[in-house]
Amino acid sequence: MMGGIRCTATIWRDLMTTASTPEPFDQARQLEIARRAIAKQSFCVLATSSAKNRPQAVGIMYAAVDLDLYSVVGEGTIKVRNIRENPKIGVCIPVRKYPVGPPLAVQFQGIGQVLATTDPHIQDLIKSGRLKRITGLAALDSPGICFIRMTPHRRISTYGLGIPLLRLMRDVSKGSRSVELPG
Repeated sequence: MMGGIRCTATIWRDLMTTASTPEPFDQARQLEIARRAIAKQSFCVLATSSAKNRPQAVGIMYAAVDLDLYSVVGEGTIKVRNIRENPKIGVCIPVRKYPVGPPLAVQFQGIGQVLATTDPHIQDLIKSGRLKRITGLAALDSPGICFIRMTPHRRISTYGLGIPLLRLMRDVSKGSRSVELPG
């Protein structure tokens, strides 16, 4: 890969390694693909809704800790108010793998939780360096901030991940997969 864009030979190889029959769907493999994509990315779209069903979708930066996502946000924001009123959330993580074709994604519905910067769980994560991705540039020094924890329910959906590019481009409607979380 040169300069953040995959070379033509690599893309061509990916296109040509597509079998004509679909490979069997492996839940464990797909879950691992989703976990890696979540850990590698740092931007997601968070969808919330107020108690009066007024939706909001906003792009935010996150740090992944296992499958939970954490974000530093302002205490007075609409997303914080919405989560306090209605903790049901939706998350979409765009994953750009190829410079051509549709963007890939990981999505889930789950529960949002607002946590104070003094919360012991948050303090442990900060001390262990697991939230370094979102706490840089003196983010913790800003007044009126808090954290949002986004926890998926039992299912994570993906679009295009684990599917050869040529197969996906031949029929974009067949790019969705869904996996159940263990436990």
